Amino acid sequence: MNYGFVIDTRSCIGCHACSTACKSENEVPLGVHRTWVKYTETGRYPDVRRNFQVTRCNHCANPPCVRICPVAAMVQRPDGIVDFDGDACIGCKACLQACPYDAIYMDPGSDTAAKCNFCAHRVEQNLEPACVVVCPTHAILAGDLDDPTSEVARAVAGNDVMVRKPEQGTAPKLFYVQGHGPSLHPTALPREPDGVAMVDVLDADGLNRSPGYADAARYEVRLRIDDTVLPPPGTPRQPGVQGVPNSPIHIGEGRMAGQMVAQVAHTAWHVIPWHWQVPAYLVTKSVGAGAFFVLALVQLLGVEVPVALRAALGGLGLLALVATTALLVGDLGRPERFLRILTRPQWRSWLTRGAFLLVAASILGTTLFGLDLAEATGLLAPGLHGVRALLATLNLPLTVGAAVYTAFLFGQCEGRDLWQSPVLPVQLFVQMLVGGASAGLAVAALAPHAQPLFPPLQLALAVSLALHAALLLAEYAMPHASEQAARAAHAIVHGKHRRTFWLGAVGLGHLVPLALLAVPAAWAALAAVVATLAGLYLYESAFVRAPQELPNS
Repeated sequence: MNYGFVIDTRSCIGCHACSTACKSENEVPLGVHRTWVKYTETGRYPDVRRNFQVTRCNHCANPPCVRICPVAAMVQRPDGIVDFDGDACIGCKACLQACPYDAIYMDPGSDTAAKCNFCAHRVEQNLEPACVVVCPTHAILAGDLDDPTSEVARAVAGNDVMVRKPEQGTAPKLFYVQGHGPSLHPTALPREPDGVAMVDVLDADGLNRSPGYADAARYEVRLRIDDTVLPPPGTPRQPGVQGVPNSPIHIGEGRMAGQMVAQVAHTAWHVIPWHWQVPAYLVTKSVGAGAFFVLALVQLLGVEVPVALRAALGGLGLLALVATTALLVGDLGRPERFLRILTRPQWRSWLTRGAFLLVAASILGTTLFGLDLAEATGLLAPGLHGVRALLATLNLPLTVGAAVYTAFLFGQCEGRDLWQSPVLPVQLFVQMLVGGASAGLAVAALAPHAQPLFPPLQLALAVSLALHAALLLAEYAMPHASEQAARAAHAIVHGKHRRTFWLGAVGLGHLVPLALLAVPAAWAALAAVVATLAGLYLYESAFVRAPQELPNS
């Protein structure tokens, strides 16, 4: 068995019966959808055409949501249906980032992920999905694609069918007969031309989905009328209207429109799952892993560091790793289920692998911190010095892994092309060096008798900042592999996030610290550390947010 869908766009009339039946059958809450109808309007009045597209989970043969789920809450059944287990989900939202089709949502009642599951409970009773049964024009077909006699297999074989984003390699099993380009490809829509109005609209539930509605959903209506923007609904008509007689449309300054150009109008469900906690976690993880990396490195190089400084740096690193864990757990929809990553791990997920790396690095870091405290107070047995040196060496690969694993987690987020950069592992390694040098310099600035450590730590921070700047140049100056990645990079460097990038990441995070590091004073060192970490957070904020702002449906 290999279940799949075929949508005949020639027959779809946009009645929304499928989405209504889906809500009723699966008790889908208001404000979210498993199935929705997207429409695009193209042409020039009066020759305007509206195109309908039923949109939902593609039940991919190679589903990225299944690979990234840390607790196997997303599963691919033997019959090809991609199902989910809400009782197992921890609400990490990684599957939303992995889906290139915006097909997964967070259930507002349970704070767990959900999506179309092919009405698996009906299929198991030899019944068709609810959307198929209710469609009045038989535009939705469902069945076994491996059975050549099935209607769905014959429809695929006998028609010119298309899938969404075949370049992602997910092998989607939702086929469209004569699919419409702007409907299949969200980026085919015009990019904010002059005369575009963003207006308030209501969705099928009657809920306001105006732009900026908690960044949860965005419905856009793009109209241009005689090159003048249509005012938002409710704008009072101006007295003394002049214009074309009998025109039904009144626009600003008392003028009426005689002709309307319907460029593109579309409905899109778009979610931004990860917010400030993720960039903050990237910064704290860089500091925590970097602090223990510095301790391991000085151990390997045989550099003599006062035990009090080692204990202070280890304590700061441990505090940063605790903050990292707190940010990760706090961002979960179901934080009380966090331990399931450890008790029922799904090992293909880099979220699972990263959790184990963080736990192992934290355990070794705590042990090292305890040994340094014992040595500082004279309680460390002489025979344990060798044990401490061994543990510090063993912690080196763990700290590197804890710092870099997020690059591979981002690589599994196939819905965000910019995150799948080959430069990212190196960039996160360098950020760990920045975090470690910052932590060491802060400790040295606050500790007495630490002046000999100032020059090497200042140099380490300056060099790591220069390396990070070079990697930013490599990331954003070079062409990107996909349009989505290029659009996200443009938004960071030239678009919505340009001030955050240039003033925050480059100015505050690189130029200001490099200038302060030239001043041989403790206050300047502390100011350089604060500026560095603030700039790093601002960069990560833009890097995390920009790709999520691009719709995938």
